[in-house]
This record gives sequence, C-alpha cells and structure tokens, in this order.
Amino acid sequence: MIDMTRRAYPLTAILCATLALGACSSSRFGGSMGRSASAAPVTTPAPIEAVPSGPVESAPLAPIEGQPLPPIDGAPAPMGSDLAPAPGTDVAGLPPAAAPAAPAPAAPTSRTAMVGSWTAREASGKSCRLQLSSSPALDLYRASASGCSNQDLSKVNAWDYRNGEVYLYQSGGSVAARLRGSSSALSGVLAKSGAPLSLAR
Repeated sequence: MIDMTRRAYPLTAILCATLALGACSSSRFGGSMGRSASAAPVTTPAPIEAVPSGPVESAPLAPIEGQPLPPIDGAPAPMGSDLAPAPGTDVAGLPPAAAPAAPAPAAPTSRTAMVGSWTAREASGKSCRLQLSSSPALDLYRASASGCSNQDLSKVNAWDYRNGEVYLYQSGGSVAARLRGSSSALSGVLAKSGAPLSLAR
C-alpha cells in the first residue's frame, strides 16, 4: 500500500511555494503602485467665487475738446453739416439753411481812401460838391467846395483823416465838420450848428 502522506507532502510544498510567490509579487506590485500613487500629491482646485451680477449702465463718453458733438439718435443732422439726416427724415420739408449775413463794410484805414470827389447833402436837402485832394497844405490836405449854400461848407479849403474820422476845415483853420464812415459814404455833423451832414460818392 502506498503511503499517501509521502505523496501529499511534495504537492503541499509546491502549493505553498506558489502561494508565497503570488503573495510576494502582488505585494510588490501593490506596494510600488501604492508608493507611486501616494508620491504624486493630489491638489484640489481653489473654489471660484461667483461675481455678483447687476444691471449694466451705459453712457456716451464726453467728446474730445474741440470736436463736434455726436448726433442724437432720431434727431435730424444739422443743416450745412457733413452728417447725413436720420433715416426717415423728410429732407424736403426742412427749412433752408440761413445764408450768413454780409459783413459790414470796414472803415477805411488810410487817408488815400478818402481822396476824390464827394456829394455833400445838408439837412435841408440841398446838395453841393466837395473835392478832397491828396496835395498837402501845411499839416493838412487841400479841399474845395462848389455850389454849397451853407456858409461853413462853402469856406472849406482843407481836410484831414485822423482816428477813423474825416475833418473838414475852413479858412483860418477852424473845423467846419466831422464825419465817419467808409470810403463810399460818410455821415456826421456841422461843427457850429450841429446839423447833420452826409457825403457820398
């Protein structure tokens, strides 16, 4: 009869060795994997705070100094500007742009603008001729009158231009009249009577 205890011994030894090898290898792999997994630090992202939301208000920026203001929505563009009128605006119904007023004639700036022949008109409606010459007469300039019924105008023999005014002088050097205006029309008064006097070309 065969002894079963002797045959079972080698089988038990083989089984134990196999289990021991399996345990060693599993602990080695598990251990290395455990070490590698624990070696990498696990970082959790910081919580993100939600930004509170509210109503957003918008307003146009202030214009740059020296620049024109932007047009307002729905308003027609100013006439004469480079801006196109708002959509739907009846351009034909808009009033025409006003033409700029003609500048007033500038006062003469030189004595030579006054030289020449003038028609003098008195307050009575009578008129006569005055000639203002460029020929010097001492510190004044020569003048002559013809057909003037007024005694002061009939004696005018000199004139001058100072501070934008024309001075008419009688014989003896007294002022007969002072007038102011342009090179085509002058208005003023007679020195003695204060009666209005006008000169026109």
